[in-house]
Amino acid sequence: MDWKQILCATGLWLLLHGGAEAQPQIAFDKTMHDFGSIRWKVPVTAEFEVRNEGDAPLVINKVSASCGCIVAGWTKQPIPPGGTGYVRSTFDAKAVGRFHKTVGIYCNASPRPVYLAFKGTVEYQPKDYSAYPYAIGSLRLDTLRVDFPDACKGDRPVAEIRIANTSGTPYEPVLMHLPPYLSAEAVPARLEEGEAGVVRLTLNPDQLAGLGLHETSVYLSRFPGDKVGTDNELWVSSVLLPDFSSLSEAERQNAPKARLSADEDIEMRLEAGKHRVSRKIALANDGNSALEVLALQVSDPAIGISVKKRFVQPGSSATLRVTLNTKELGRRRQPLRVLMITNDPERPKVVFRINVIKE
Repeated sequence: MDWKQILCATGLWLLLHGGAEAQPQIAFDKTMHDFGSIRWKVPVTAEFEVRNEGDAPLVINKVSASCGCIVAGWTKQPIPPGGTGYVRSTFDAKAVGRFHKTVGIYCNASPRPVYLAFKGTVEYQPKDYSAYPYAIGSLRLDTLRVDFPDACKGDRPVAEIRIANTSGTPYEPVLMHLPPYLSAEAVPARLEEGEAGVVRLTLNPDQLAGLGLHETSVYLSRFPGDKVGTDNELWVSSVLLPDFSSLSEAERQNAPKARLSADEDIEMRLEAGKHRVSRKIALANDGNSALEVLALQVSDPAIGISVKKRFVQPGSSATLRVTLNTKELGRRRQPLRVLMITNDPERPKVVFRINVIKE
């Protein structure tokens, strides 16, 4: 074989084999986070959503920071194709003035680090409260909802609520009615007039009762002896997933693999004058061992979800039946969702977002 034939054969092999190799692809909901005005010596956290837009699991090996004032955290488990994870960077400002910081993401989707950035201005006291759009009494907050999207036993994820004191007296932030799986710490413990700080919530998944979604209300005390009510209510949600971190490569190769006949955004068409509608979704197992449906949960009592087979053998399928009765929709009118958790290590969580179309 002459050199031209060798080149042609090599090019054909690369075309047939190299181009077909599965690869992860990393993407983010944003690459820059602007804190605006923050308080001196009060840590703040920027969270970036990580998406895997490739066709192989994405693994984040390390996150490096541009200075010692940054503590980084990230999703330690492989992120499956189409799945999401996070990168969190907590910045503890040591000096007053403008700042621009970066973190480098080392992963198997790129031979070089991928960089994220955040910026803002450190002040002794905030000059405006545009970053705190929610009010509870004389307090301003940056959010009324805290989410811990994916956690496993042994994890200790942390989330923050930023609070500014716009009253005329000193204030000590306290969260009331915390469940056993949540703990809270105010930093600083006392806010003077015009000062801002954070309430840091830590989730202990070991205390959660079971897999799936857990939701609760906690209440921000506005003054000593305050009572709970809808006007000082905060919502906290968490999702507990099975832990696959100890699986060997052989066990992963032999694992089940879920395949669905519908996208995660599903349409349910409601005929004129009707209040009920249903939709069937096929759940197939393309893996090498039994697929187990570990949990099925709904975001509103108006939604029903059922599956006849809890175990789906390799090469088989089962039918998920989703029903909706619009007369029973809850008063909060929260997004309509169905959560399914299985023992598929590449995609243990599936969230169906229901869009109702009235005809």
